[in-house]
Amino acid sequence: MRAVVVRRPGLGAVAEIIEVPTPEPGPGTVRVKVAAATVNPVDLMVRNGVGGTPFAAPREQWGIGWDVAGVIDAIGAGVDEFTVGQAVIGISDRLDVSLAAQADYIVLEAQNVTPAPTSVPAQAAATIPLNGLTAVQALTALELTPADCLLITGAAGAVGGYAVELAAAQGIRVIASASTADEPVVRALGATDFIPREADLPDAVRALVPGGVDAALDAAALGPETLAAVRARGRFVSISVPNTPIPLRGTKVTTVLVHADRPQLDELVALVDKGHLTLRVAETYPLAAVTAAHQRLSAGGLRGRLVLVP
Repeated sequence: MRAVVVRRPGLGAVAEIIEVPTPEPGPGTVRVKVAAATVNPVDLMVRNGVGGTPFAAPREQWGIGWDVAGVIDAIGAGVDEFTVGQAVIGISDRLDVSLAAQADYIVLEAQNVTPAPTSVPAQAAATIPLNGLTAVQALTALELTPADCLLITGAAGAVGGYAVELAAAQGIRVIASASTADEPVVRALGATDFIPREADLPDAVRALVPGGVDAALDAAALGPETLAAVRARGRFVSISVPNTPIPLRGTKVTTVLVHADRPQLDELVALVDKGHLTLRVAETYPLAAVTAAHQRLSAGGLRGRLVLVP
């Protein structure tokens, strides 16, 4: 089978397609024939390393790709909740693996997989796991109530867009920060207020909410700039370790790094099938064009996810 890997992570590294034996599922795992796999910023981090430095101990190769939608074609011992031929979505939530989701097949722990939504094609379904779970887990960490006012930066992005829609559905007032051109998009997702990315964020927020917002989800990784918009003893969640600020003014600062969670994935799938969660595919590429897809992601300006189709 074909798999996308990087052999020497670091600045200037390239992702390449290699031929490898099709992996076999072991106990507690399933093999998924990939129908669609997304391209995410974390894939560029695996390729480029952190600050140009490989993020893990040396190995022959690192697999690329976290999100997958496809069909189970083999089941390991001890797995009885799935059947061969069942459509699923899943997440490969480890960085240090030799093979990952950008491939013809992937073996995943059964707990990382759940039945796919029935209302959307695989290309759209593949955009759910990584960014949807990140949004859910970030909002959970903020311990929000309907009385809260929430600031979301990067509100038009993949994580930010899901977070806006999920928080608004809970009756939370959402102040969204994004590019001016994205205002109609984030308002359609449920944002109550909008602040252009070019504005002075702390001042603009405090003009709307004297004293600052109760909580912030910093999906744009602005760090201190976003924290300054939060009230004293408020809550702040970062999804980027390097951009997590010092917890000034008694603010509770948390970094959320996504992990597989089947019940949360089930909830997201249910929302999709009810028409309550918006999935956005920016562009699709054949697996053979993975280099072009990585270049397009690096160029920025996407609204939705790039999807590879083997």
